[in-house]
Amino acid sequence: MNRERSPGVKLLLVGAVAMVLIVPLLLVYALVYDRQSQSETAQASITAGWGGEQTVTGPVLVIPWIAEVTTTESVNGTNLVTTTPQRRELFVSPTTQSVATTIDPDRKGYAIYESVVFASRMQGTARSALPDDLNRLDVRLSSLLLNQAELRFGVSDPRGLTDNAEVRAGGEELALLPGNGPVATGGRGFSAAVDWDGRAPLAVSWEYGLRGSHSLALVPRGNETEWSVSSSWQHPSFTGFLPDSREIGADGFSATYAGITNLALDRSLVSLQDDAGGQLATIGLVDPVDLYSQVDRAVKYGFLFIGFTFATFLMFDIVGGARVASAEYLLTGAGLVLFFVMLLAFAEVVGFALAYVIAAGAIIGLLTAYSAAVLGTWKRASFIGAMLSGLYALLYVLLNLETYSLVIGSVLLFAALAGIMYATRSVDWSSVGRSTGDEEALA
Repeated sequence: MNRERSPGVKLLLVGAVAMVLIVPLLLVYALVYDRQSQSETAQASITAGWGGEQTVTGPVLVIPWIAEVTTTESVNGTNLVTTTPQRRELFVSPTTQSVATTIDPDRKGYAIYESVVFASRMQGTARSALPDDLNRLDVRLSSLLLNQAELRFGVSDPRGLTDNAEVRAGGEELALLPGNGPVATGGRGFSAAVDWDGRAPLAVSWEYGLRGSHSLALVPRGNETEWSVSSSWQHPSFTGFLPDSREIGADGFSATYAGITNLALDRSLVSLQDDAGGQLATIGLVDPVDLYSQVDRAVKYGFLFIGFTFATFLMFDIVGGARVASAEYLLTGAGLVLFFVMLLAFAEVVGFALAYVIAAGAIIGLLTAYSAAVLGTWKRASFIGAMLSGLYALLYVLLNLETYSLVIGSVLLFAALAGIMYATRSVDWSSVGRSTGDEEALA
């Protein structure tokens, strides 16, 4: 004659099984991370011949000049003073700069992976002039080699540069040379020699095509920078300097940076060293369906699913009279963990939404049928199925409502705890249940 365990012992055993299931949940979490790393590797191979995240800047007018460097050396007790000429560079940022950009987004795939890429067109004008107070930098106008000046444009990933690049200064088209870009883009970009007398402001216009992926950033330079951007992408993100106006709709977005000044940049217009730049104006092309982040967030709710399902089984066990063995809890938990593996596997092929329906439908059907055998009746099993359907529906809502997910989840847990407390208010957790023979005699 077998005697049942007390409700308290059953609760401890269920808790122990639930804790054991943390291990496979952590393995699923690691699997998501591994697949995401593979996705990033695949995306890197996609952008290898196209262009990565792009940062652009320029033009910066660079003027060589000759500095007279005086050194003093003691020779046989006599101070010997020598003056030697050294070639240095003066960096002049534009007094005004206006840039217009159009971004044409696209998706490129490799196997089951995709990456957001774009082709853009950069157009702009700028005016540069020598300041009246060069003396404060100990630079004489006569020491400037104006006939050897050059314009430098920065592009962080020059692989994305396309044909038909053109730069004009004073109305004349300049010959472009690769490399030798500003420090702000790691010296990458292109440059053009310009012969300038320094008397009148130098008017520059440029245009070039640029391919990239995920984001495009501008390093503002000069006394005032204006940037207008338009694209058919419907999900932009703005970081760094924020646009003064923007419109986002079904046809895409447009944004305007009305005027970023050198006061905001904390940068002088003329300096003896090239500035690496500070804050950027960055526009990201956000993928609204980042399946790995969604699966990752879903896995974090895994223990909630296990807890609710085990709590329901436990109520049927200690209140409803059904007998649920530890192995049956374990198998049920394994099915709940399997949902996240199926979600990840199918999401990579058919997308997150459809994968969610497939995985949830399969697990709900499996556990409902299994619950009918474990709990003894289809009526009880249908309750399990309805509860799981509600949980999966709620999880989908939580994954799409990031702002209120914690509030909804905490309220749900409170309601579940209150329900369990109410259902078990009369349970004597320390008492030993009736034996199998006693229960059969009462049947």
